[in-house]
Amino acid sequence: MLNSTNPTTDILIQEYKEHTKSEIDQILNSSEKSFRNWQSYDYGKRADLMSKAGEILRNNKDKYAELMTGEMGKPIAGARAEVEKCAWVCDYYAENGESFLKDEVIETDAQKSFVTYEPLGSVLAVMPWNFPFWQVFRFAVPGLMAGNAGLLKHASNVTGCAMAIEGIFREAGFPEDLFRTLKISSSKVASVIENPIVKAVTLTGSVPAGKAVAEKAGSELKKTVLELGGSDPYLILDDADLDKAIPTCVNSRLINNGQSCIAAKRFIVVESRLEEFTDRFVEEMKTKTMGDPMDESFDLGPQARTDLRDELHDQVQRSIDKGAKCLMGGEIPYKKGAWYPPTVLTGVEAGMAAYEEELFGPVAAIIKAKDEKDAIKIANDSVFGLGAAVFTKDVKKGERIAAKELNAGNCFVNSLVKSDPRLPFGGIKESGYGRELSHFGIKEFVNIKTVYVS
Repeated sequence: MLNSTNPTTDILIQEYKEHTKSEIDQILNSSEKSFRNWQSYDYGKRADLMSKAGEILRNNKDKYAELMTGEMGKPIAGARAEVEKCAWVCDYYAENGESFLKDEVIETDAQKSFVTYEPLGSVLAVMPWNFPFWQVFRFAVPGLMAGNAGLLKHASNVTGCAMAIEGIFREAGFPEDLFRTLKISSSKVASVIENPIVKAVTLTGSVPAGKAVAEKAGSELKKTVLELGGSDPYLILDDADLDKAIPTCVNSRLINNGQSCIAAKRFIVVESRLEEFTDRFVEEMKTKTMGDPMDESFDLGPQARTDLRDELHDQVQRSIDKGAKCLMGGEIPYKKGAWYPPTVLTGVEAGMAAYEEELFGPVAAIIKAKDEKDAIKIANDSVFGLGAAVFTKDVKKGERIAAKELNAGNCFVNSLVKSDPRLPFGGIKESGYGRELSHFGIKEFVNIKTVYVS
Protein backbone atom coordinates (compact mmCIF):
# COMPACT_ATOMS: atom_id res chain seq x y z
CA MET A 1 0.00 0.00 0.00
CA LEU A 2 1.02 3.60 -0.64
CA ASN A 3 0.28 5.83 2.35
CA SER A 4 -0.44 9.54 2.35
CA THR A 5 -0.04 10.98 5.85
CA ASN A 6 -0.57 14.58 6.90
CA PRO A 7 2.83 15.71 8.28
CA THR A 8 1.18 18.43 10.36
CA THR A 9 -0.80 15.94 12.46
CA ASP A 10 0.66 12.51 11.66
CA ILE A 11 -2.88 11.44 10.69
CA LEU A 12 -3.29 9.05 7.76
CA ILE A 13 -5.08 10.75 4.87
CA GLN A 14 -5.53 7.79 2.55
CA GLU A 15 -4.10 4.43 1.52
CA TYR A 16 -3.68 3.56 -2.14
CA LYS A 17 -3.44 0.04 -3.44
CA GLU A 18 -0.43 -0.48 -5.70
CA HIS A 19 -0.93 -1.42 -9.31
CA THR A 20 -0.33 -5.07 -10.04
CA LYS A 21 1.98 -6.24 -12.82
CA SER A 22 -0.97 -6.88 -15.11
CA GLU A 23 -2.37 -3.41 -14.38
CA ILE A 24 1.03 -1.85 -15.10
CA ASP A 25 1.24 -3.71 -18.40
CA GLN A 26 -2.27 -2.55 -19.32
CA ILE A 27 -1.38 1.09 -18.54
CA LEU A 28 1.79 0.89 -20.60
CA ASN A 29 -0.01 -0.68 -23.56
CA SER A 30 -2.72 1.99 -23.37
CA SER A 31 -0.04 4.67 -23.18
CA GLU A 32 1.51 3.38 -26.39
CA LYS A 33 -1.84 3.45 -28.19
CA SER A 34 -2.58 6.96 -27.02
CA PHE A 35 0.87 8.11 -28.14
CA ARG A 36 0.27 6.77 -31.65
CA ASN A 37 -2.92 8.80 -31.78
CA TRP A 38 -1.49 11.89 -30.11
CA GLN A 39 1.54 12.29 -32.36
CA SER A 40 -0.82 12.93 -35.28
CA TYR A 41 -2.38 15.96 -33.55
CA ASP A 42 -1.16 19.24 -34.99
CA TYR A 43 0.43 21.81 -32.69
CA GLY A 44 -2.65 24.00 -32.74
CA LYS A 45 -4.81 21.23 -31.29
CA ARG A 46 -2.18 20.34 -28.70
CA ALA A 47 -1.90 23.99 -27.70
CA ASP A 48 -5.67 24.32 -27.28
CA LEU A 49 -5.75 21.36 -24.90
CA MET A 50 -2.72 22.62 -22.97
CA SER A 51 -4.34 26.02 -22.55
CA LYS A 52 -7.41 24.24 -21.21
CA ALA A 53 -5.23 22.43 -18.64
CA GLY A 54 -3.93 25.80 -17.48
CA GLU A 55 -7.47 27.07 -17.17
CA ILE A 56 -8.48 24.07 -15.05
CA LEU A 57 -5.54 24.70 -12.75
CA ARG A 58 -6.49 28.33 -12.18
CA ASN A 59 -10.16 27.56 -11.71
CA ASN A 60 -9.36 24.99 -9.03
CA LYS A 61 -6.36 26.68 -7.41
CA ASP A 62 -7.56 26.45 -3.83
CA LYS A 63 -8.54 22.78 -4.15
CA TYR A 64 -5.17 21.73 -5.54
CA ALA A 65 -3.27 23.94 -3.09
CA GLU A 66 -5.07 22.38 -0.12
CA LEU A 67 -4.31 18.92 -1.48
CA MET A 68 -0.58 19.70 -1.63
CA THR A 69 -0.52 21.28 1.81
CA GLY A 70 -2.38 18.34 3.32
CA GLU A 71 -0.09 15.73 1.82
CA MET A 72 3.33 17.33 2.32
CA GLY A 73 2.92 20.37 4.60
CA LYS A 74 3.66 23.15 2.14
CA PRO A 75 2.49 26.60 3.38
CA ILE A 76 -0.82 27.29 1.68
CA ALA A 77 0.31 30.55 0.07
CA GLY A 78 3.23 28.73 -1.54
CA ALA A 79 0.90 25.97 -2.68
CA ARG A 80 -1.37 28.46 -4.44
CA ALA A 81 1.68 30.04 -6.09
CA GLU A 82 2.75 26.58 -7.26
CA VAL A 83 -0.58 26.01 -8.97
CA GLU A 84 -0.27 29.38 -10.71
CA LYS A 85 3.22 28.50 -11.89
CA CYS A 86 1.94 25.23 -13.35
CA ALA A 87 -0.72 27.18 -15.26
CA TRP A 88 2.01 29.53 -16.49
CA VAL A 89 4.09 26.69 -17.92
CA CYS A 90 0.97 25.37 -19.69
CA ASP A 91 0.41 28.79 -21.27
CA TYR A 92 4.08 29.19 -22.15
CA TYR A 93 4.37 25.96 -24.12
CA ALA A 94 0.93 26.34 -25.66
CA GLU A 95 2.20 29.62 -27.10
CA ASN A 96 5.76 28.60 -27.96
CA GLY A 97 5.86 24.83 -28.44
CA GLU A 98 5.31 24.91 -32.19
CA SER A 99 7.98 27.54 -32.83
CA PHE A 100 10.48 25.67 -30.63
CA LEU A 101 10.05 22.52 -32.73
CA LYS A 102 9.67 23.93 -36.21
CA ASP A 103 11.90 22.47 -38.90
CA GLU A 104 15.30 24.11 -39.15
CA VAL A 105 16.63 24.48 -42.68
CA ILE A 106 20.42 24.20 -42.94
CA GLU A 107 22.30 25.06 -46.11
CA THR A 108 24.56 22.24 -47.32
CA ASP A 109 25.51 20.83 -50.74
CA ALA A 110 22.16 19.02 -50.82
CA GLN A 111 19.16 20.19 -52.81
CA LYS A 112 17.51 20.55 -49.43
CA SER A 113 18.61 19.67 -45.92
CA PHE A 114 16.86 20.34 -42.63
CA VAL A 115 16.45 19.18 -39.05
CA THR A 116 13.06 18.02 -37.84
CA TYR A 117 11.92 17.00 -34.38
CA GLU A 118 9.90 13.87 -33.73
CA PRO A 119 8.51 12.57 -30.41
CA LEU A 120 10.06 9.48 -28.86
CA GLY A 121 6.97 7.87 -27.31
CA SER A 122 6.14 7.16 -23.67
CA VAL A 123 8.44 8.96 -21.20
CA LEU A 124 8.61 7.78 -17.58
CA ALA A 125 8.96 10.46 -14.91
CA VAL A 126 10.08 9.60 -11.37
CA MET A 127 9.11 12.64 -9.35
CA PRO A 128 9.61 13.89 -5.74
CA TRP A 129 7.20 15.18 -3.13
CA ASN A 130 8.57 18.67 -2.44
CA PHE A 131 6.86 20.45 -5.35
CA PRO A 132 4.28 17.77 -6.13
CA PHE A 133 2.57 19.69 -8.94
CA TRP A 134 5.35 21.86 -10.37
CA GLN A 135 7.95 19.11 -10.74
CA VAL A 136 5.44 17.05 -12.73
CA PHE A 137 4.14 19.86 -14.92
CA ARG A 138 7.60 21.08 -15.90
CA PHE A 139 8.27 17.60 -17.32
CA ALA A 140 4.80 16.81 -18.63
CA VAL A 141 3.91 20.03 -20.44
CA PRO A 142 6.87 20.24 -22.85
CA GLY A 143 6.83 16.45 -23.23
CA LEU A 144 3.18 16.35 -24.25
CA MET A 145 3.51 19.39 -26.50
CA ALA A 146 6.36 17.61 -28.29
CA GLY A 147 4.00 14.69 -28.98
CA ASN A 148 5.11 12.26 -26.29
CA ALA A 149 3.03 10.36 -23.75
CA GLY A 150 3.70 10.70 -20.02
CA LEU A 151 3.97 8.04 -17.32
CA LEU A 152 4.28 9.31 -13.75
CA LYS A 153 5.77 7.44 -10.80
CA HIS A 154 5.26 10.02 -8.07
CA ALA A 155 6.51 9.94 -4.47
CA SER A 156 4.16 7.69 -2.49
CA ASN A 157 3.28 10.34 0.10
CA VAL A 158 1.75 12.60 -2.59
CA THR A 159 -0.25 10.00 -4.49
CA GLY A 160 -3.34 12.17 -4.17
CA CYS A 161 -1.54 14.91 -6.08
CA ALA A 162 -0.48 12.41 -8.73
CA MET A 163 -4.04 11.29 -9.30
CA ALA A 164 -5.26 14.89 -9.42
CA ILE A 165 -2.71 15.76 -12.11
CA GLU A 166 -3.78 12.78 -14.20
CA GLY A 167 -7.34 14.02 -13.82
CA ILE A 168 -6.43 17.54 -15.01
CA PHE A 169 -5.08 16.29 -18.34
CA ARG A 170 -8.07 14.01 -18.79
CA GLU A 171 -10.54 16.79 -18.00
CA ALA A 172 -8.74 19.11 -20.43
CA GLY A 173 -9.51 16.68 -23.24
CA PHE A 174 -6.18 14.96 -23.81
CA PRO A 175 -6.47 11.36 -25.06
CA GLU A 176 -7.63 9.11 -22.22
CA ASP A 177 -4.37 7.30 -21.49
CA LEU A 178 -1.85 9.86 -22.72
CA PHE A 179 -0.83 10.81 -19.18
CA ARG A 180 -1.10 8.10 -16.56
CA THR A 181 0.00 7.63 -12.98
CA LEU A 182 1.66 4.39 -11.96
CA LYS A 183 0.86 3.63 -8.34
CA ILE A 184 4.00 1.67 -7.62
CA SER A 185 6.83 1.58 -5.10
CA SER A 186 10.39 2.51 -6.03
CA SER A 187 11.31 -1.17 -6.22
CA LYS A 188 9.20 -1.55 -9.36
CA VAL A 189 10.72 1.32 -11.32
CA ALA A 190 13.47 -0.82 -12.85
CA SER A 191 11.00 -3.26 -14.40
CA VAL A 192 9.03 -0.36 -15.91
CA ILE A 193 12.22 1.06 -17.43
CA GLU A 194 12.91 -2.36 -18.97
CA ASN A 195 9.60 -2.33 -20.81
CA PRO A 196 10.18 -1.48 -24.50
CA ILE A 197 7.19 0.88 -24.50
CA VAL A 198 9.13 3.25 -22.22
CA LYS A 199 11.47 5.22 -24.48
CA ALA A 200 13.11 7.59 -21.98
CA VAL A 201 13.25 8.47 -18.29
CA THR A 202 13.42 11.69 -16.31
CA LEU A 203 13.98 11.87 -12.57
CA THR A 204 14.01 14.62 -9.99
CA GLY A 205 15.23 13.42 -6.63
CA SER A 206 18.20 12.25 -4.61
CA VAL A 207 21.65 11.41 -5.96
CA PRO A 208 21.34 7.67 -5.10
CA ALA A 209 17.95 7.49 -6.85
CA GLY A 210 19.35 9.29 -9.87
CA LYS A 211 22.33 6.99 -10.12
CA ALA A 212 20.10 3.91 -9.87
CA VAL A 213 17.76 5.13 -12.60
CA ALA A 214 20.62 6.25 -14.83
CA GLU A 215 22.32 2.88 -14.46
CA LYS A 216 19.16 0.99 -15.36
CA ALA A 217 18.21 3.26 -18.22
CA GLY A 218 21.77 3.12 -19.52
CA SER A 219 21.69 -0.66 -19.59
CA GLU A 220 18.55 -0.36 -21.73
CA LEU A 221 20.08 2.42 -23.90
CA LYS A 222 17.35 4.87 -22.97
CA LYS A 223 17.78 8.63 -22.71
CA THR A 224 17.67 10.20 -19.22
CA VAL A 225 17.42 13.68 -17.74
CA LEU A 226 18.30 13.99 -14.06
CA GLU A 227 17.71 16.89 -11.68
CA LEU A 228 19.22 15.84 -8.39
CA GLY A 229 20.22 17.44 -5.12
CA GLY A 230 21.81 20.77 -4.48
CA SER A 231 23.78 22.59 -1.80
CA ASP A 232 23.45 26.04 -3.27
CA PRO A 233 26.06 28.58 -2.15
CA TYR A 234 25.11 32.23 -1.65
CA LEU A 235 28.21 34.44 -1.71
CA ILE A 236 28.13 37.61 0.38
CA LEU A 237 30.94 39.87 -0.85
CA ASP A 238 32.38 42.84 0.97
CA ASP A 239 30.24 45.34 -0.96
CA ALA A 240 26.95 43.43 -0.65
CA ASP A 241 23.83 45.44 0.19
CA LEU A 242 22.73 43.59 3.31
CA ASP A 243 19.41 45.43 3.46
CA LYS A 244 18.46 43.54 0.31
CA ALA A 245 20.62 40.44 0.75
CA ILE A 246 19.43 39.41 4.23
CA PRO A 247 15.69 39.03 3.49
CA THR A 248 16.48 37.41 0.15
CA CYS A 249 18.80 34.90 1.78
CA VAL A 250 16.37 34.06 4.59
CA ASN A 251 13.45 33.67 2.21
CA SER A 252 15.49 31.41 -0.06
CA ARG A 253 16.57 29.24 2.87
CA LEU A 254 13.02 28.84 4.20
CA ILE A 255 11.03 28.56 0.97
CA ASN A 256 8.84 25.45 0.94
CA ASN A 257 9.83 24.80 4.57
CA GLY A 258 13.45 24.66 3.41
CA GLN A 259 12.73 21.68 1.18
CA SER A 260 13.87 22.87 -2.23
CA CYS A 261 16.80 21.68 -4.31
CA ILE A 262 17.56 25.29 -5.23
CA ALA A 263 17.02 26.80 -1.80
CA ALA A 264 20.02 28.60 -0.35
CA LYS A 265 21.97 26.11 1.75
CA ARG A 266 25.48 27.50 2.31
CA PHE A 267 25.99 31.20 3.09
CA ILE A 268 29.60 31.99 2.29
CA VAL A 269 30.47 35.36 3.78
CA VAL A 270 33.71 37.29 3.39
CA GLU A 271 35.39 37.89 6.74
CA SER A 272 34.86 41.67 6.66
CA ARG A 273 31.05 41.22 6.63
CA LEU A 274 30.74 38.01 8.64
CA GLU A 275 29.75 39.43 12.03
CA GLU A 276 27.21 41.89 10.67
CA PHE A 277 25.71 39.34 8.28
CA THR A 278 25.43 36.67 10.97
CA ASP A 279 23.79 38.97 13.51
CA ARG A 280 21.28 40.33 11.02
CA PHE A 281 20.60 36.94 9.46
CA VAL A 282 19.74 35.42 12.85
CA GLU A 283 17.58 38.43 13.70
CA GLU A 284 15.64 38.00 10.45
CA MET A 285 15.29 34.23 10.93
CA LYS A 286 13.82 34.80 14.39
CA THR A 287 10.95 36.76 12.86
CA LYS A 288 9.75 33.69 10.95
CA THR A 289 6.95 31.76 12.59
CA MET A 290 6.17 28.05 12.41
CA GLY A 291 2.65 26.65 12.61
CA ASP A 292 -0.35 25.21 10.77
CA PRO A 293 0.52 25.45 7.05
CA MET A 294 -3.16 26.03 6.23
CA ASP A 295 -2.94 29.29 8.22
CA GLU A 296 -1.38 32.05 6.12
CA SER A 297 -0.19 33.89 9.21
CA PHE A 298 2.64 31.36 9.61
CA ASP A 299 5.80 31.32 7.50
CA LEU A 300 6.72 27.64 7.90
CA GLY A 301 4.90 24.37 8.20
CA PRO A 302 6.31 20.93 9.05
CA GLN A 303 8.77 18.83 7.13
CA ALA A 304 7.17 16.42 4.69
CA ARG A 305 7.81 13.27 6.77
CA THR A 306 9.14 12.51 10.23
CA ASP A 307 11.93 10.29 8.88
CA LEU A 308 13.18 13.16 6.74
CA ARG A 309 12.98 15.51 9.72
CA ASP A 310 15.02 13.06 11.77
CA GLU A 311 17.67 12.81 9.03
CA LEU A 312 17.95 16.61 9.00
CA HIS A 313 18.33 16.74 12.77
CA ASP A 314 21.07 14.12 12.58
CA GLN A 315 22.97 16.31 10.10
CA VAL A 316 22.68 19.25 12.49
CA GLN A 317 23.91 17.19 15.44
CA ARG A 318 26.83 15.72 13.51
CA SER A 319 27.89 19.22 12.47
CA ILE A 320 27.73 20.46 16.06
CA ASP A 321 29.71 17.44 17.21
CA LYS A 322 32.49 18.50 14.82
CA GLY A 323 32.60 22.07 16.09
CA ALA A 324 29.77 24.03 14.46
CA LYS A 325 27.87 26.41 16.73
CA CYS A 326 24.07 26.45 16.77
CA LEU A 327 22.83 30.05 17.11
CA MET A 328 19.13 29.20 17.05
CA GLY A 329 16.85 26.20 16.57
CA GLY A 330 18.39 22.76 16.34
CA GLU A 331 15.88 21.00 18.59
CA ILE A 332 12.90 18.81 17.68
CA PRO A 333 9.66 20.22 19.14
CA TYR A 334 7.71 17.97 21.50
CA LYS A 335 4.50 17.67 19.49
CA LYS A 336 2.96 15.48 16.83
CA GLY A 337 4.02 16.07 13.27
CA ALA A 338 7.25 16.39 11.36
CA TRP A 339 8.24 19.75 12.82
CA TYR A 340 11.70 21.31 12.71
CA PRO A 341 12.44 24.96 13.58
CA PRO A 342 14.45 27.52 11.61
CA THR A 343 18.05 26.75 12.54
CA VAL A 344 21.33 28.62 12.03
CA LEU A 345 24.76 27.01 12.23
CA THR A 346 27.92 29.07 12.19
CA GLY A 347 31.58 28.09 12.21
CA VAL A 348 30.78 25.52 9.52
CA GLU A 349 33.89 24.07 7.90
CA ALA A 350 34.94 21.34 5.48
CA GLY A 351 34.30 17.87 6.85
CA MET A 352 31.05 18.80 8.59
CA ALA A 353 27.69 17.50 7.37
CA ALA A 354 26.43 21.08 6.98
CA TYR A 355 29.33 21.79 4.62
CA GLU A 356 29.46 18.55 2.63
CA GLU A 357 25.82 17.38 2.46
CA GLU A 358 22.51 18.80 1.28
CA LEU A 359 20.45 20.18 4.17
CA PHE A 360 16.89 19.59 2.98
CA GLY A 361 15.09 21.65 5.57
CA PRO A 362 15.18 25.07 7.32
CA VAL A 363 18.83 24.88 8.40
CA ALA A 364 21.30 27.56 7.32
CA ALA A 365 25.06 26.97 7.29
CA ILE A 366 27.19 30.12 7.57
CA ILE A 367 30.75 29.70 6.31
CA LYS A 368 33.56 32.23 6.64
CA ALA A 369 35.68 33.14 3.61
CA LYS A 370 38.87 35.20 3.73
CA ASP A 371 37.98 37.21 0.64
CA GLU A 372 36.18 37.06 -2.72
CA LYS A 373 38.59 34.55 -4.22
CA ASP A 374 38.27 32.27 -1.22
CA ALA A 375 34.46 32.58 -1.29
CA ILE A 376 34.37 31.39 -4.90
CA LYS A 377 36.71 28.51 -4.05
CA ILE A 378 34.49 27.41 -1.14
CA ALA A 379 31.35 27.73 -3.28
CA ASN A 380 32.81 25.37 -5.87
CA ASP A 381 34.11 22.97 -3.22
CA SER A 382 31.03 20.77 -3.46
CA VAL A 383 29.90 17.62 -5.22
CA PHE A 384 26.76 19.56 -6.19
CA GLY A 385 26.28 22.14 -8.93
CA LEU A 386 22.62 23.09 -9.22
CA GLY A 387 22.30 26.75 -8.26
CA ALA A 388 24.39 29.59 -6.83
CA ALA A 389 23.98 33.29 -6.09
CA VAL A 390 26.34 36.19 -5.50
CA PHE A 391 25.52 39.44 -3.73
CA THR A 392 27.47 42.57 -4.62
CA LYS A 393 26.76 46.20 -5.51
CA ASP A 394 29.15 45.84 -8.45
CA VAL A 395 26.74 44.23 -10.91
CA LYS A 396 29.39 43.73 -13.61
CA LYS A 397 31.58 41.88 -11.13
CA GLY A 398 28.63 39.81 -10.01
CA GLU A 399 27.79 38.94 -13.61
CA ARG A 400 31.39 37.89 -14.28
CA ILE A 401 31.48 35.66 -11.20
CA ALA A 402 28.11 34.11 -12.05
CA ALA A 403 28.94 33.51 -15.69
CA LYS A 404 32.56 32.46 -15.47
CA GLU A 405 33.57 31.41 -11.97
CA LEU A 406 30.71 29.57 -10.25
CA ASN A 407 30.29 25.91 -11.13
CA ALA A 408 26.53 25.47 -11.29
CA GLY A 409 23.73 25.25 -13.80
CA ASN A 410 21.81 28.29 -12.52
CA CYS A 411 23.73 31.31 -11.26
CA PHE A 412 21.97 34.46 -10.06
CA VAL A 413 23.19 37.92 -9.07
CA ASN A 414 21.51 39.75 -6.16
CA SER A 415 18.53 37.40 -6.33
CA LEU A 416 17.43 34.06 -5.00
CA VAL A 417 17.75 31.14 -7.41
CA LYS A 418 14.45 30.12 -9.03
CA SER A 419 13.14 28.24 -12.04
CA ASP A 420 11.36 30.02 -14.88
CA PRO A 421 9.66 28.42 -17.92
CA ARG A 422 11.57 30.82 -20.19
CA LEU A 423 15.02 29.71 -18.94
CA PRO A 424 16.73 26.30 -18.99
CA PHE A 425 16.92 24.59 -15.63
CA GLY A 426 19.31 21.85 -14.51
CA GLY A 427 22.63 21.12 -12.88
CA ILE A 428 26.12 19.71 -13.25
CA LYS A 429 28.25 17.34 -11.19
CA GLU A 430 26.09 15.31 -8.77
CA SER A 431 23.19 17.68 -9.32
CA GLY A 432 22.48 15.84 -12.55
CA TYR A 433 22.46 16.50 -16.27
CA GLY A 434 20.14 17.59 -19.04
CA ARG A 435 17.83 20.59 -18.97
CA GLU A 436 14.17 21.24 -18.34
CA LEU A 437 12.09 24.24 -19.44
CA SER A 438 12.67 26.80 -22.25
CA HIS A 439 13.35 25.56 -25.77
CA PHE A 440 16.16 23.38 -24.42
CA GLY A 441 13.78 21.33 -22.27
CA ILE A 442 11.29 20.52 -25.00
CA LYS A 443 14.11 19.13 -27.16
CA GLU A 444 15.41 16.66 -24.56
CA PHE A 445 12.91 13.92 -25.46
CA VAL A 446 12.63 14.17 -29.23
CA ASN A 447 14.44 12.56 -32.12
CA ILE A 448 16.51 15.38 -33.62
CA LYS A 449 16.38 14.06 -37.16
CA THR A 450 18.51 15.15 -40.11
CA VAL A 451 16.75 15.06 -43.50
CA TYR A 452 18.96 15.33 -46.59
CA VAL A 453 17.44 15.57 -50.05
CA SER A 454 19.79 15.22 -53.03
